[in-house]
Amino acid sequence: MKIGFIGLGIMGSRMATNLQKQGHSLVVFNRTRAKAEPLLGPCGRFADSPAKLAGQVEVLFTMLAHPDAVEQVALGGDGFLNHLPPNAVWIDCSSVNPSFSKKMAAKGARREVHFVDAPVTGSAPVAAEAKLNFWVGADPADLERIRPLLLCMGNKIVHTGGHGTGTSMKMVINLLLGTGMAAFAEAMALGEGLGLSSKMLFDSLLGTPAVAPFLAAKRDKIDNRNYEAEFPLRWMQKDMHLATASAYETGVALPLTNVAKEMYRLAMRDGHATEDFSAIYEFVTDKRP
Repeated sequence: MKIGFIGLGIMGSRMATNLQKQGHSLVVFNRTRAKAEPLLGPCGRFADSPAKLAGQVEVLFTMLAHPDAVEQVALGGDGFLNHLPPNAVWIDCSSVNPSFSKKMAAKGARREVHFVDAPVTGSAPVAAEAKLNFWVGADPADLERIRPLLLCMGNKIVHTGGHGTGTSMKMVINLLLGTGMAAFAEAMALGEGLGLSSKMLFDSLLGTPAVAPFLAAKRDKIDNRNYEAEFPLRWMQKDMHLATASAYETGVALPLTNVAKEMYRLAMRDGHATEDFSAIYEFVTDKRP
């Protein structure tokens, strides 16, 4: 099977590496070629454009930052969609909005390309360990065709339904992560403002029903003020913005999420954009009176 991979950032580079570890050769493209260098060699070749990559593959993964980036590599001047062979499969693992996934599925169908939305949950270390969760919106036959490839990169695959349902599930999950992290930061700020130590609060809150389990993994970052990105704050803000846009499209009210996404936007303006999204803690606690 001839496989292409576009988008070699924090997550995509680790996913592509795991495909190679399982014996698959890849044709890769990334806007910054230097990020592709570790993948090049006997099992990896670099294509000069998405269009040139598409002519060499039967299965294509995209893992990009936002819908505009996906649309550019798919439909731009050197886009891949018009160059994929009939019956090719395009798996978009990017975190985008459901209406965008449905739009890409329709454009793919006109080219006889099978579209799959398969966003993932899991941080950079989880991606490196090939333990990602895939949320897959696709025709069942298309999922079975690519299942062995997904299992090279993850250990859980959930078929959520048709096109757009995978991105819908990812949106719900990231809404919970983003609002949960912001609410925890506010609670910690209040506790410290009332005279409780950060250690006391962490020791007492983690592991209780009041706190989401993922927050335990953020303690070291907060304790050490080391916010090296596993999931950059700017992309969390982007996902929360897409959630509010999707809510508008479907007539759903998201008052908490709208407020939280603006907190993340302010944190970006304050210099935290490229840090891990847990840096919202730093922003909130620094700004308390």
